[in-house]
Amino acid sequence: MIKLSNLKIPAKAGEEKLLSALAQKTGAKGIKNLQILKKSVDARKKTDVNLIYSVAFSADNEKEVLKRCKEASEYKPNEGYKFPYKAQSDEPVVIVGMGPAGLFAALTLCEAGARCILIEQGKAVEERTEDVEKFWREAVLNTSSNVQFGEGGAGTFSDGKLTTGINDARIPFVFDTFIKFGATEDIKYLAKPHIGTDVLKTVVSNMRKHIISLGCDVRFSTKLTDIEITDGAVTGCTLQDENGEYTLKTNHLVLCPGNSARETFRMLSKRGVVTSCKNFAVGVRIEHLQKDIDMAQYGESSRYGTLPHSDYKLAAHLENGRTVYTFCVCPGGYVVAAASEEGGVVTNGMSEYARDNVNINGALLVTVSPEDFENDTEKAMAFQREIEEKAYVGGGENYSAPAQLVGDFLNKRPSFKAKSVVPAYKPSVKWGNMWEILPKFICESLAAALPEMGKKIKGFDNPDAVLTAVESRSSSPVKIDRENGVSVNVKGLYPAGEGAGYAGGIMSAAVDGIRCAEVVCKNLEI
Repeated sequence: MIKLSNLKIPAKAGEEKLLSALAQKTGAKGIKNLQILKKSVDARKKTDVNLIYSVAFSADNEKEVLKRCKEASEYKPNEGYKFPYKAQSDEPVVIVGMGPAGLFAALTLCEAGARCILIEQGKAVEERTEDVEKFWREAVLNTSSNVQFGEGGAGTFSDGKLTTGINDARIPFVFDTFIKFGATEDIKYLAKPHIGTDVLKTVVSNMRKHIISLGCDVRFSTKLTDIEITDGAVTGCTLQDENGEYTLKTNHLVLCPGNSARETFRMLSKRGVVTSCKNFAVGVRIEHLQKDIDMAQYGESSRYGTLPHSDYKLAAHLENGRTVYTFCVCPGGYVVAAASEEGGVVTNGMSEYARDNVNINGALLVTVSPEDFENDTEKAMAFQREIEEKAYVGGGENYSAPAQLVGDFLNKRPSFKAKSVVPAYKPSVKWGNMWEILPKFICESLAAALPEMGKKIKGFDNPDAVLTAVESRSSSPVKIDRENGVSVNVKGLYPAGEGAGYAGGIMSAAVDGIRCAEVVCKNLEI
């Protein structure tokens, strides 16, 4: 087979011209077994937007193609990652949390032969979806089953983005696993892959069924309330379900909390497990019309219907020492209620696979550091809770979210209604003034950054764009300190994933869960 990189197809032509463009570029005859290896958009010149492909294919005249085309080379597919361990354990490995880290730790451990018990304080994704939709519809919050807690983790009600800044041999395995359980094949080659919340629910459910088929004991609505430590090592854990508390004996506890697991962080601190305060960020969600961002990014090529909805990645480094940046951008998406505690408002972004809503939204965040909280994890969590409670009051104390137009925000005046951008937040918004709700340094930083970002993407600071507060759960403020995959001071405790401070999205959390499983298997062999 042959590999060809950097095959350009004008946006106006679209992917239907892929085969003819490939033949014209290479002179290949009898093309077959065509595989797309990578697909991206080159929009650096708005007057010359192209789809860029890397492909592999067979041809009747491969030797001739390799001689003729300098960009062509022999294609040798990678063998891919294989979990390198087999494991047996008399006592169960207990895995806490069914986000990406917990699911992939459980999957790989069970496939390796370990006996596992998988704990989740929330519900299975089918029941969880009902609870979340009821919250969005009726403002009735279930504090154990919501956007933050439940099977699949917080990423289940997001865009299902699979972009990551890490480079790891386990990544193709994660992609293949998602595809095996229901994701579309295109996640393997899109430059910015996503599953979509609607598809991700099916993927997560299928993963759980497979894990159960391997003998894993999966327990929903079961909360970790304590850990048993003897002579510096885990010897058990206390769990609570609808029937009360009980204790499990285990020497291996894989802890994959979400970044909203505040009670768990406090329990660990009480038990003397070393934790530390880490960098995180807070801010708002910003919404624009998708067509306006598409025009700003693609120019007239946005009208052809051949390009994916555009997104953005922006940052502004300010004189006050803060950085304002965008995160978790959801093209064609919604801003949704994501609270997990009563009396607080939290926002998140969500898109379905089709990304077909009229708005695009993204988190617009201001960095905070451990120094802001005297390196105190309790103070960092208290800061999060305080701004969520202020947003709750500012939204009318019914889980509506405070909202303001960008133009009004920059002029420090309240907003009273939407203009061209209608906010998509569920259940509803209450118009007002962010300067009266959010900390002064947050507002000042956002106000300084918006015009700068507007210079990078035309219309980003559009006066009609909508800000919705508060985005406070983008990452964990707490890190469970570890070395070589194990707690620095408690043997048999394996912190993993985003909530533990070791990941920044679905992909990196899944990879970290696999790494954690590898460490557990090594220790099971000792």
